[in-house]
Amino acid sequence: MAEEAQATPPTAVAEEVQEVPLPATTVGAKAPPQLELFNSMTKRKEPFQPLVEGKVAMYVCGVTPYDFSHIGHARAYVAFDVLYRYLKFLGYEVEYVRNFTDIDDKIIKRANERGETVTSLSSQFINEFLLDMTELQCLPPTREPRVTDHIEHIIELITKIMENGKAYAMEGDVYFSVDSFPEYLSLSGRKLDQNQAGARVAFDMRKRNPADFALWKAAKEGEPFWDSPWGRGRPGWHIECSAMSAHYLGHVFDIHGGGKDLIFPHHENELAQSRAAYPESEVKCWMHNGFVNKDDKKMAKSDNNFFTIRDIIALYHPMALRFFLMRTHYRSDVNHSDKALEIASDRVYYIYQTLYDCEEVLAIYREDGISVPVPAEEQKMIEEHHNNFLDDMSDDLKTTDVLDAFMNMLKAINSNLTDLKKLQQKLEQQNKKKQQQKKQQQKQQQSQKQPADHIQALIALEAELKDKLSILGLMPPSSLAEVLKQLKEKALTRAGLTEEELQELIEQRNVARKNKQFEVSDGIRRNLATKGIALMDEPTGTVWRPCEPES
Repeated sequence: MAEEAQATPPTAVAEEVQEVPLPATTVGAKAPPQLELFNSMTKRKEPFQPLVEGKVAMYVCGVTPYDFSHIGHARAYVAFDVLYRYLKFLGYEVEYVRNFTDIDDKIIKRANERGETVTSLSSQFINEFLLDMTELQCLPPTREPRVTDHIEHIIELITKIMENGKAYAMEGDVYFSVDSFPEYLSLSGRKLDQNQAGARVAFDMRKRNPADFALWKAAKEGEPFWDSPWGRGRPGWHIECSAMSAHYLGHVFDIHGGGKDLIFPHHENELAQSRAAYPESEVKCWMHNGFVNKDDKKMAKSDNNFFTIRDIIALYHPMALRFFLMRTHYRSDVNHSDKALEIASDRVYYIYQTLYDCEEVLAIYREDGISVPVPAEEQKMIEEHHNNFLDDMSDDLKTTDVLDAFMNMLKAINSNLTDLKKLQQKLEQQNKKKQQQKKQQQKQQQSQKQPADHIQALIALEAELKDKLSILGLMPPSSLAEVLKQLKEKALTRAGLTEEELQELIEQRNVARKNKQFEVSDGIRRNLATKGIALMDEPTGTVWRPCEPES
């Protein structure tokens, strides 16, 4: 697409994404660069130009709700939530559609095993999925349609495909004919494999080509069904997304997303169905996220290395899981390991503890109306951070670099907190000295930051950090004090300790130190460190915080 034809996105910021205003120090910073996204169809990054200026139409394939969602689902929906949030931050009005496949072989099988209806089973796990998404702070899509609410649209689409000679009916089943569609496999780039049926069912010898896939399945005994021109039955897997995306977004829309395992057969078949019915159908940008692996092996129930979202957040805070998933670029595979989750949890704790410390110090100064400018060093740092954030996010959502860049901001906040405390103590001592030392004090202060400088620096650094965390969905919904408490509770759970048991160990260590039994006290400290509990001796006593377990 020609560069001069690219429209500049509007600059309004979505309220639900932007929880704090842009810091005043970034007002003079550059505008967001051209957003570029990797297109799975063309296999390259391309400038993103929506069909309608200021608006984005996005469809992401949803879950089949027959069980609790796994962290592969979390991977996909956190990745596209980041995209959704960033598009809204850029000022786009986003129509985000994510479906529920609430009729499927797996749902029918599980419902029969449990002695309940397909509707009750799917509704239960839809609700469980939505609770998981709330925990991970994924914004609700604009629409969340269910397949069973769109049977009419599915039948209409199948009818159109058949009228165009691209499908055939046999004994109540309807199959898409891949031989009638020369563009088949243009998305995946695969060669037609005679052993690949391209569907979730065993090979059917009645098919004209083994790769032909079901658009409509004839009803079997005991299964839910709907009336159709071909008899009673239900939709095949792939047709649903073609029908629902067209219904809500039109035949041509901006972004279609999902896990890379959906490229073939699901998205390949979607593309074929849609174009077979309406040749003008087109997705401008296909986007796919990577897998989640367990210790470098692809997660699979058969290998017993499979985890649900609930499994993970029972031990780790949901924000730690979100951070962990965002630490790897969305197109790359994520390697799940306890160590990686511990590192993510430790990083999240550090972020929130730093912000909490900053809030505590600034609480007594916020109403003072400090008029001094932000110190030049911090001003430059904030503007660079803001600009780098825009560069990284606009370059196909490089969240890895964005999260790493937070460390410099956090160090700057902690440095200012430390310097402010030292300066306040120093000034208190100087104020007690005799009048003849006043000139020396003033001379020293001329070349040093004053308390107001540190306070203004902290206010600006805090605003910038909270702003970017909010855009990424990493600002907790509760207070920082509450989320720190939750992180500590999760750490105790992983360590197999209660708060009372930990305090008892701390007391045993204090007694050992008092009796100069340093081998005993050091042993307690080391043992706790291996469990992810760090002890810190302060003037007011021994406190603890979660840490990455020492080996």
